Amino acid sequence: MALTEVVPRTTTVMPLLAGAGFVLFWSSGFVGARWGTTYSSAIDLLAWRFLLAGIMAALILAVRRPRIGRADVFTHVAMAFLTQFVYLGLIFSGIDHGIPAGLTALIGSLQPILIATVAGPLLGERVTAPQWIGLLVGLGGVGLVVVDDLGHSSPLLLLLPFGGLLGLAAGTCLERKRKPQAHLLDALCLQSLVSGVLFLAFATVTQQLTVPHEAGFYGAAVWLVVLSTAGGWGLYLVNLRLSGATRVSSLLYLVPPTTMVLAYLMFNETIGPLAVLGILVCAGAVALIRWPNAKESGHRDPEMATLRSWRNRDG
Repeated sequence: MALTEVVPRTTTVMPLLAGAGFVLFWSSGFVGARWGTTYSSAIDLLAWRFLLAGIMAALILAVRRPRIGRADVFTHVAMAFLTQFVYLGLIFSGIDHGIPAGLTALIGSLQPILIATVAGPLLGERVTAPQWIGLLVGLGGVGLVVVDDLGHSSPLLLLLPFGGLLGLAAGTCLERKRKPQAHLLDALCLQSLVSGVLFLAFATVTQQLTVPHEAGFYGAAVWLVVLSTAGGWGLYLVNLRLSGATRVSSLLYLVPPTTMVLAYLMFNETIGPLAVLGILVCAGAVALIRWPNAKESGHRDPEMATLRSWRNRDG
């Protein structure tokens, strides 16, 4: 079957599945953070999470023995520092210090606006007027979802998730700017290995590394490794290559509503009518941001190009 017959159908399905999976798995990280920090500190939890992930990553890299260029190694080490050590360390620490997960998610949802502001001049990604409207509408929808959490945290503590937001945004722009060519599995493993070293060293130096005796702590750590690291971060990298920085960042608008639903199912947290309205607004905003328009159709489609390159690589 000709490539042109295969790719058009795939481009409509693969980004949809990758986006939906990313939202679900990324949201699981907030649930795992709340679960694990009931037993120990955020840094201790992250050290154990990336110890497990780092061991798995080292085994995979030892079997695959990939050849990763020096430039790609630098990119992935920097991304591990920015998007995992800085972002996750500050986000988890904020939750550990009492910042509600919903408010943390709201601050994280500022990333699409931040990315869109720099996407044009820095990354060459054109942000259309409908997309700008969608970005602002989505931010309002997230505000409706987490309105009950607002005003319950110290303003100084809010610097933690804001710092995490900057780390994730910087790492996202770095990846899009440098466009590393390493296989996605090798990239995920390399970043997990580097993050394991960083978190273990930091937890040891700050004397936060412990050996918890509660089975629930290790359950949370495994939850974070499988769902958040392999699923959430792996699909973040996939979506970055498929859709670009602005569109993948827009999916973060769906994270607070999804986190709220997961918290309802796991912790019996209530969902108010404003939250339901906010969920609908967020869904509409993401659809508006990701909807293709006529002007874009004449340009090189990043999803089509990425899928062609993957198919050609696989022969």
